[in-house]
Amino acid sequence: MVHNTSKLLIRTMWLCRKLTCATFILALTASIMPCFSVSSFKNTLQIYKRNRIGHINDYIRPIRTSAVSEPRFSNFGIIGSLGGYFTKFYSYFESGMNLLWGFDGNMDDTRDASSKKVNYKRYQLLRVIPRTDPQVDDVLALREEIEGLMYWTEPVKNHSADILVPPDLLTDVKEFLNLRGLEFVVLFKDIQKAIALQNPKMSREKRIELRNSKGHEMTFKRYHRYSDMLHYLEYLSIKYPELVEMITIGKSSLGQPLKVVKVSTGQRTKKGEIKPAVWIDGGTHAREWISPAVVMYTLKQLVENFKINRKIVEGADWYILPVSNPDGYEYSHSTDRFWRKTRSNHEIEDEKQSRTLSSFFWGETCRGVDMNRNWNFHWGEVGASDDPCQETYAGPRPFSEPETRAISDFIMDRKDRIKLYLTMHAYSQMWLIPWGYTNKKTGDYDDLMSMGRKAVDALNRVSGTQYQVGHSPSLLYPTSGGADDWAKGVAGIKYAYTVELRDDGTYGFLLPASQIVATGKETFAAIKAVARAIVCKN
Repeated sequence: MVHNTSKLLIRTMWLCRKLTCATFILALTASIMPCFSVSSFKNTLQIYKRNRIGHINDYIRPIRTSAVSEPRFSNFGIIGSLGGYFTKFYSYFESGMNLLWGFDGNMDDTRDASSKKVNYKRYQLLRVIPRTDPQVDDVLALREEIEGLMYWTEPVKNHSADILVPPDLLTDVKEFLNLRGLEFVVLFKDIQKAIALQNPKMSREKRIELRNSKGHEMTFKRYHRYSDMLHYLEYLSIKYPELVEMITIGKSSLGQPLKVVKVSTGQRTKKGEIKPAVWIDGGTHAREWISPAVVMYTLKQLVENFKINRKIVEGADWYILPVSNPDGYEYSHSTDRFWRKTRSNHEIEDEKQSRTLSSFFWGETCRGVDMNRNWNFHWGEVGASDDPCQETYAGPRPFSEPETRAISDFIMDRKDRIKLYLTMHAYSQMWLIPWGYTNKKTGDYDDLMSMGRKAVDALNRVSGTQYQVGHSPSLLYPTSGGADDWAKGVAGIKYAYTVELRDDGTYGFLLPASQIVATGKETFAAIKAVARAIVCKN
């Protein structure tokens, strides 16, 4: 449980910073209220509401005026309720001022005025290292009490927690960390500069040249868009029809196709036995760009380098889904580089949801669900949120997302044949085994650990990259509703793993495109080692 002293300290810092502003705003509001018409105020509210749900308006962008979220007042009774509504009005008032007089403030710190893309200018990435359990609680208190922080990794005792902090909150956050004696370093002083450097652009001339010479635009030297990936899959299916079959297993929330590639020389071995199968997916979390890139690299090795990898291709059928969350992946390219979830909107879909005065003023739709909390196995328990605005939101129900439903249906139809399940994520350099929802070990824990060590040993021999093997509660933190737990607990797939790819946090989600091939090579060596062991056993 988060220490009350940490909460009180954060609240006190926020209240002291805002008290003067609040007094000034009340006086100013009284003097200018005749300038407002009912219709203009309603328009201001609607504009602000649109911004709250992720549609960045070209004319007005809300300034992050409050460092602490509205629930901060929940312990103060009726006065707290008034304080909460004043905070809401304060935000709307500022938006109205922006609309009427074009005030800038610090707006350029959060939004790019020239486009709809989220601008992370002057955002800093802090690495915080809690050394004691109370310090872990302090770091958790920050997220609970301060709106606008983005936790790239969760706080765990003696492990680093990477936190992305907006420029207007840096002073308060650093002051709090210093007051609580928490070690921290600044990994990136301006994360927007790192974003600009991560993915090199490709000229139109280069694209034409690649299409003419190779028949596709995939280079593995940059992070490609979803359309480029689909074109590459089509290219493989046309050029290698004896090996590659394209299967559309469903559609995303926004109607994009979910494409599985089957790589197979035939479902039976030379002895007439039905082959085992391998499942690999990537792109569950939109911002983890290295994940789909590595899955695509794996596909390239299996198909275009078939002669070298003949044994594992002939020994098993391979089902590969490069991007599980195409809506989120595209959104992370077009709008918000650090978007994690799907792009579904369950509030709009649910016609029975009630509308209250509070929801009119504040409770706006937060889009998306964390697909790796949405699986129907210990759903909604530890490590998952029931708040639609949180990044680990598990959804309104298990399999609420068309993406997880489509994948689960496809796997269940083949569960007796699939012997290896791999879902690619980033970052941390870990080979994780079930269970994620509990510290309890699986009955075949030793088998899973042995195969995991085989994988990371093969990986290490390629590049020297160090990976850890274990289950999430021991290496990171417990989570529920995860894909690997479902694959093990429901589908009955013996070897089910979550692979956390590069890196260890030097770049985090902004791993340079120059590392795609190196990451792909070492990961494919690990996959190949495990596949060989499973094929030989069957």
